[in-house]
Amino acid sequence: MPGKKDGIEIEIKSADSSSQSSFESFENILNFRDVGKTINDFLGKKYVAEGKIFRSARPDDATISDRKQLHEEFGIKTIVDLRTSTEHANRKKKRLIESKSTIEEPSQLQGMNHVFININGRRFERSLLWQLSFWNFIKLIVLMLFGYRMEAIRIIGSQVMQPRGLIGLGFDTIDHCGSEIAETLSAFANPKNHPILVHCTQGKDRTGLIVAIILLLLQVPIAAISHDYILSEEELLPEHESRMVEIKSIGLSEDFAGCPPRWIEAMANYLTNNYGGVREYCRRIGFKDVDEEKLIELFRGPGVCPLTPGELSWKWNA
Repeated sequence: MPGKKDGIEIEIKSADSSSQSSFESFENILNFRDVGKTINDFLGKKYVAEGKIFRSARPDDATISDRKQLHEEFGIKTIVDLRTSTEHANRKKKRLIESKSTIEEPSQLQGMNHVFININGRRFERSLLWQLSFWNFIKLIVLMLFGYRMEAIRIIGSQVMQPRGLIGLGFDTIDHCGSEIAETLSAFANPKNHPILVHCTQGKDRTGLIVAIILLLLQVPIAAISHDYILSEEELLPEHESRMVEIKSIGLSEDFAGCPPRWIEAMANYLTNNYGGVREYCRRIGFKDVDEEKLIELFRGPGVCPLTPGELSWKWNA
């Protein structure tokens, strides 16, 4: 499948479905993959180090076998959790109600370090609130005061998040979550944390943005990054119905369960048009040059072919 940008054309091989076969043995972890292998299989050339960056949906219900596989087969040392405090509270509540198991929590799993970063922090939350009309803002405050939290969240969902869509919310994350993104990138730049598994709830959009920024720093072609992102839609099908219940409960449509085909391209263009590119964005949010160099060196790795100008979908300004 050819990709083209600014007159530079690249040939891209179709993804080999067998590249995901080794991950199908998980009993209760969805949307899991080795990002480097996914990119390399798609492009037919080793652009990214394999066995270092993994992504998935929430591993909360992982079985003992799943956790053993994460630790022993894939050698995961660090799990980076990008979820909000509300998501963690809801998870604990659900486990208390539904689970009769005594399986230990993932954070207690021996040999794995857990890093918790609420990627959509306070500034992001405030940005959503300020987009409400005056009357909807008052209604939300009243609902919160009387303990109707889900009804209040539904106002934000239907009145702000739904109109913004997944692409607009991605832009909002870029604009308002710089410190959290920099903190996450710093975790990736630390070799002691590798291999890393990064996840949010679905492992789709927040996880997708972090992975995309790393791959953009590595100058991976947009078509390949989009391929990795779009894989999530099919990988999450087994729990589509339950996710739709969650999504609709906060005032969102079915669109939020999918992966817009041009989402990655939109994020990359937004970084270029509003910040001058991914490297300039990283400087703006406090991710230092020295850490960027470490990250690039780590994820290209020894023996991994560096990109040549003719193989890029476009060039970032140095």
